Amino acid sequence: MLEIKRTSAVVSPHPAAARPTSPHGGEVNRVRVLSLLVVDGQNTLTKVSGVIRRRGFHVRGISVGPSRQPGHSRITLQIDHGHAEADQVRKQLERLVEVVEVEDLTGDDVHNRELVVATVAASELDALLKRGAKVLSTGSDGTTVEFSGDADQVADFVNELARHGIVDVVRSGPVVMRKSE
Repeated sequence: MLEIKRTSAVVSPHPAAARPTSPHGGEVNRVRVLSLLVVDGQNTLTKVSGVIRRRGFHVRGISVGPSRQPGHSRITLQIDHGHAEADQVRKQLERLVEVVEVEDLTGDDVHNRELVVATVAASELDALLKRGAKVLSTGSDGTTVEFSGDADQVADFVNELARHGIVDVVRSGPVVMRKSE
C-alpha cells in the first residue's frame, strides 16, 4: 500500500446538501472522496494523478491496494474541490481505459480508516496503549506502535504522539468503504 504523511481531512456533506460559501461569495473548497477500481498497470497511478493535477486539485489523501478482483486495484482519493470541478474530474477519470469504476463516496455512510505507525521514546507508553495503540516492537531507539481509526481519531493520536518523543511516524492515506445496508 502507498503510504504518505498527511494532515487530517474532514469528509464534507453530500453535494445535494447546502454548499458553504466564502465571504467573497464563491463556493468554499471541501473534500471529495472518490473510490476507483482500476486495472493494474505500470502507468495507472500516473494517469490518474495526471487527471487530478491538470484540474489543479490538492490531493489530501491517497491509498492504493489490491482489490478482490485479480489484476485490479482500489484507489481511494480525498481531494479538495468545488462541486462542479469535481464532477469534471470524475468524468475524466471514467474516460481512462484503466479505470473500471469511479464511485463518489462523499457524504455517504462509510467506514473510513487510516493507519499510523510510529516509533516513540520507550517511556510513557501507557497513555498511547490506553488510546488503543498496539506495540509492534521495542528496540534501543524506542518502541514502535500502530494505531488505526478514522481521520479525526488518527489526528488526535498523532497530536498525542508529540507529547511522547516521536522518533519517526508514518501515516497512511484513507481506506474508505461504503457501509452495508
